[in-house]
Amino acid sequence: MLFSSLTFLFVFLPVVLFFYWIVRPQLRNTVLLLSSLFFYAWGEPKYVFVMISTILINYIGALAVDKYRDKKILAVTLTIICDLLFLFYFKYFDFFISNINEAFHSNFGLLNILMPIGISFYTFQSISYVVDVYREDVPVQKNLFKLALYISLFPQLVAGPIVKYHDVAEQIEDRQVNYEEIVVGIKRFIIGLSKKVLIANTMGAIADNIFSKSVDEFSTAVSWLGAIAYSMQIFFDFSGYSDMAIGLGLMFGFKFKENFNYPYISKSITEFWRRWHISLSTWFKEYVYIPLGGNRISQSRTYINIAIVFLLTGFWHGANWTFLLWGVWHGMFNILEKATGLHKDSGVRWKESLKHVYAILIVLFGWVLFRADNITYAWAYIRNMIGLYDTTTYLKFNSYFTGFDVFIMILAIVFSTPIASNLLSSTSENFWEKNLLNATLIILFIISVSFLVASTYNPFIYFRF
Repeated sequence: MLFSSLTFLFVFLPVVLFFYWIVRPQLRNTVLLLSSLFFYAWGEPKYVFVMISTILINYIGALAVDKYRDKKILAVTLTIICDLLFLFYFKYFDFFISNINEAFHSNFGLLNILMPIGISFYTFQSISYVVDVYREDVPVQKNLFKLALYISLFPQLVAGPIVKYHDVAEQIEDRQVNYEEIVVGIKRFIIGLSKKVLIANTMGAIADNIFSKSVDEFSTAVSWLGAIAYSMQIFFDFSGYSDMAIGLGLMFGFKFKENFNYPYISKSITEFWRRWHISLSTWFKEYVYIPLGGNRISQSRTYINIAIVFLLTGFWHGANWTFLLWGVWHGMFNILEKATGLHKDSGVRWKESLKHVYAILIVLFGWVLFRADNITYAWAYIRNMIGLYDTTTYLKFNSYFTGFDVFIMILAIVFSTPIASNLLSSTSENFWEKNLLNATLIILFIISVSFLVASTYNPFIYFRF
């Protein structure tokens, strides 16, 4: 079930909110748990049992970690292996078999496994729980249903943000919510919905149209249009989902951490990863980078640790060499910046402006890798972007977009910076301007719903991860 679907907006969410607020506070976790399981089972009923199995494994594993402290390393290791085996089987098994077949000219049959939606997200959340118990950062959760709620909580279940257990452990036990927070949550949800439906979907249609064609069918200018459109699509798609998840969390009393902080204003790739998909970056930092030694050891070992983290980051996104290379691409520039100090603020405006251009170019070329179906296509596309690919242009540049598309792209570029939010925050105490903002949000909601009614194009990019 999509957040940006009429079923969710006008049936599921109102019904869940109604029952959540009429029952006794002691029963609200139960309402949320049952609603979350129903939400997940709506599209893939059989895969809800995979998630339930994950819940049981981590519940038992954490109890073993807590009870057998002298053997806790063994208990936490076995639990994490079980988590990763689920992830490997559903997400990577066919990928490995197909590569083995290609490398050794073998003929092992593929299983054509369908991946459960959001398995990467809830697997990482499960691992965070058992590791937090191992580190004694949190007490073990002896109530199976409360742990099940943490792993299956529908606002962030299928596309994040990745919520670490120690960030919400107390909220699961007891949380307070008031009218003001519910209103803030509704506003945040509408902003996310508008970003998704009005901007991401519009930019996605342009990007899909271009990336679906052979590279020799479009010009260099069109290749740049496709890369920019996709960069806007993936940002507003994913940040829009995160906004909706954070807003929904507030409606139910949960406070999730921010997942994006205007990544396209970054002046280095290091800064980009402090602003992009923050929950994934911090997860890898806390559960991989620091345990490996972080930057507390030799410089060369630090670079190796960074390389490992970004290799895993790329692989986490999908079973395709393009994702792996995308991770290597970002890791390479992170290491380069650490070695040269390029990520540090020079204090000179023109230098910082050049660094911003550098960062945006690296990110754009990276998004081509991320979007392409294979490395061959990605390489041809990038060569086209820099004018090194012979093309025969069948359609004019302006055939790929309409006047409305141009308007939305301009809005996308503006709203990918803090300009609009700074203006809103400076006028938030003004009564009339505050009410104008509320009216604008209502209008945006109505327009978004009308777009949903009229369109069948409504994918979420990160659902496949």
